[in-house]
Amino acid sequence: MAEGKKGFFGRLVEGLQKTRDNIVSGIDSIFSGFSAIDDDFYEEIEETLIMGDLGIAATMKIMDDLREQVRERHIKEPSECKALLMESMKRQMDLGENAYEFENRRSVVLVIGVNGVGKTTSIGKLAGQLKDQGRHVILAAADTFRAAAVEQLTEWAHRAGVEIIAHQEGSDPAAVVYDAVAAAKARGADVLICDTAGRLHNKKNLMEELKKIDRVIDREYPDAYRETLVVLDGTTGQNALAQARQFMEATDVTGIILTKLDGTAKGGIAVAIQSELGIPVKYIGIGEKIDDLQKFDADAFINALFA
Repeated sequence: MAEGKKGFFGRLVEGLQKTRDNIVSGIDSIFSGFSAIDDDFYEEIEETLIMGDLGIAATMKIMDDLREQVRERHIKEPSECKALLMESMKRQMDLGENAYEFENRRSVVLVIGVNGVGKTTSIGKLAGQLKDQGRHVILAAADTFRAAAVEQLTEWAHRAGVEIIAHQEGSDPAAVVYDAVAAAKARGADVLICDTAGRLHNKKNLMEELKKIDRVIDREYPDAYRETLVVLDGTTGQNALAQARQFMEATDVTGIILTKLDGTAKGGIAVAIQSELGIPVKYIGIGEKIDDLQKFDADAFINALFA
């Protein structure tokens, strides 16, 4: 287990290289370039964090916390502020216990995300990991309007070695979920993962569709534990934050899967999401392999970012 975690941390350090170049190199030059802690010093850090896609709200919270810590601890040297900054960022990302309760109970997991964010891939990886933990997993192909979505999910189901319930392309998503719930109950499945649509360009339809799916699950599987995960593409930075807000209007989002962190200089968005939305980033993706989707650890993330 320790070896696997170390391996992932190494890949995380590698995957965050572009973000590190974008944020940390700038911050390091501030710490080494200033001889005193003054307004200019704080402004430079602030600007670097905002440019690194942490967002204004998260950056302001971090800076307020940093100033307070410097005052309380009577810090005089700029170089001593790096550890304080890392601590502050970790605090912004800590929303208490990052629960993965659905792993241990009969549960239904709805997964939402716009086209191209890595939603189907994330579902396949998650299903494979749960299967490896000895869980009985069924997938529901309820993203029925995106071309080839059903085929892609079917391929991932085969790869992960789990069952899938699917209808024809264009079918009613709620009908797919209805059949999948019936199958989950009849076959004693531990986790039912539903791939649902994410067509934000017509939010009214999306909301109605998600409400209909919610009603089906509430009626047919009332004792199931519910989890709703939104998949966001880390490369889109602040746009990912906007998407998350829109999905929060449509349904009760309980967690975020943040993908493609290995290809972006905008990994700071992970800090912004947790700080601004109050929703935990539960998984991060840093590659194509099945174990490149991992549970999020704020300490490991910040340590890797500043490694």
